[in-house]
Amino acid sequence: MKRSFAVPLTIMLVTVLLLAGCTGTGSSPQQASAPASGQQKMYIVGIDAEYPPYSYLDPNGTPTGFDVDSMRWIAQKKGLNVTFQPTAWDGMIPSMDAGKIDMVYSGMTITPERQEKVNFSIPYLKINQTVAVPDSGKKTLDDFYAGKMVVGAQRGTTGAIWVENNLVNKGLMPADNLKLYDSFPLVAEDLAIGRLDAAIYDKPSMVTAIAGKPAHLITEIDTNEQYGVAIPKNNPELLRTINEGLADLMKDPYWQTLRTKYSLG
Repeated sequence: MKRSFAVPLTIMLVTVLLLAGCTGTGSSPQQASAPASGQQKMYIVGIDAEYPPYSYLDPNGTPTGFDVDSMRWIAQKKGLNVTFQPTAWDGMIPSMDAGKIDMVYSGMTITPERQEKVNFSIPYLKINQTVAVPDSGKKTLDDFYAGKMVVGAQRGTTGAIWVENNLVNKGLMPADNLKLYDSFPLVAEDLAIGRLDAAIYDKPSMVTAIAGKPAHLITEIDTNEQYGVAIPKNNPELLRTINEGLADLMKDPYWQTLRTKYSLG
């Protein structure tokens, strides 16, 4: 009789211990953060957080800008959940490759080199590069095209690529005279205090960056670039959704409202 009661008692004790373990606080991060069945995916949008008027943080640290507002409109219309992740510009595509972000919607120019790694949405804006110099500078536009300036650019941008292709690689300018920075506000600061002879950047963002600083534009380079949303090659469904959303947005009056709000014509 004692043995016949011992087995159920043992089973009951083991069961209680197991249940206690299930209600404890020691679950792994994967278990704690696992989405509920049927929960909608959250798409992480990579942005350059220092890239006005396209993407930047407001005084409260909230992402804003032309591209951010555009993405929010598309997300609402297409039923997407999105969040914005500030990311180093030259780390955008590697971050997407690593699955840390799902797309880049932050004034990224469509180039053949980038198209080898990602898919791009339909173009949504055209842009040119501009060159700015300090007000106290003595060098001229001819000096810039002759490669006789120390030029600042944000690392990984098409402005930096333009200088490399048209000045450095043609032997007009020493490679060391192209100074690369992690963000363009750092370039603008060094330009304003005379550490650089010139800076190169997308036109609207350049105008914003040097506003109120002792610097001015000396030329606009007709690069005729087109911006697109970068999306992983293995996600054609997301590409189709973003293309549909962009097409709808550009036909909606809100598109011109955004362009006017952010001084994009």
